[in-house]
Amino acid sequence: MSGDAAHQGSGLDDAVAALKAGRLVLMPTETVYGLAADAADARAVAKVYEAKGRPSFNPLIAHVPDLAAARRIARFDDRAVSLADRFWPGPLTLVLPALGDTVCDLARAGLDTVAVRVPGHPIARALLEAFGGPVVAPSANRSGRPSPTTFADAIEETGSAAAAALDGGPCEVGLESTVVALLDEPRLLRPGAVTREQLEAVVGPLSEAEADAKRSPGRLARHYAPNSPVRLDAPSPRAGEAWLSFGPGGRGRWNLSPTGDLAEAAANLFAYLRAADRTEPLAIAVAPIPEEGLGEAINDRLRRAAGFVG
Repeated sequence: MSGDAAHQGSGLDDAVAALKAGRLVLMPTETVYGLAADAADARAVAKVYEAKGRPSFNPLIAHVPDLAAARRIARFDDRAVSLADRFWPGPLTLVLPALGDTVCDLARAGLDTVAVRVPGHPIARALLEAFGGPVVAPSANRSGRPSPTTFADAIEETGSAAAAALDGGPCEVGLESTVVALLDEPRLLRPGAVTREQLEAVVGPLSEAEADAKRSPGRLARHYAPNSPVRLDAPSPRAGEAWLSFGPGGRGRWNLSPTGDLAEAAANLFAYLRAADRTEPLAIAVAPIPEEGLGEAINDRLRRAAGFVG
């Protein structure tokens, strides 16, 4: 999309028609904006990889409107049903054994598993219900760039590749979904807004990701990265650095949360990384973020932005 039409957004009917025609759609979710395509259409999925520059071994999440639709593409055990009942619709992705080929092989990166989620954003749910099939919708950024959490940022990143774009306002969560694999013992593949503590209250202790890491999106070493270098756990900025502060007394233009609220920090993270990067600093210095709760996911994203293996 380009010009005034892109910035004004599209209607739901136009977005459904675009998906059915094998074209791409910018779709809001409560986590980040997604670049959506028909999950059954390998050519459409290839357009997503092309638009994002995304490595083909990185699987995509299939988005569906409800648990019944999810059970048509994935095999659910009691643990998966319990997590779905507790956290769907919402920012939780489950990696489960795939059923059939409704989600095409390319979207699953050749794996025998499928990553599936029921998003909570009402516009996303309306699109999925109207379309009637699973939709892949990875974050609408070019691969390795910060994920867009506003309509304008989504248009800037991959709007030129989209035939339609739905404006859902700023994303409430601002971090990609938590990803949990339920193939043997439960494994946390990617931290997110649904925290480890919340998950373990439902399914018990979570194992680490290594055994199933390839099955999750967002597991590349350098991911969510701005153009500028990122310096973590910085007590203060150096000359020429942009500064992402955190908590009371934080100086500068970009305080992730003046009150030290981790949910607010998560919602602001990508937008502030992007805004700081636009000033073309020598580096982006980021204040220490507590590791507990949602801080685990925030620090995970920051370590990937900084290029550390995770």
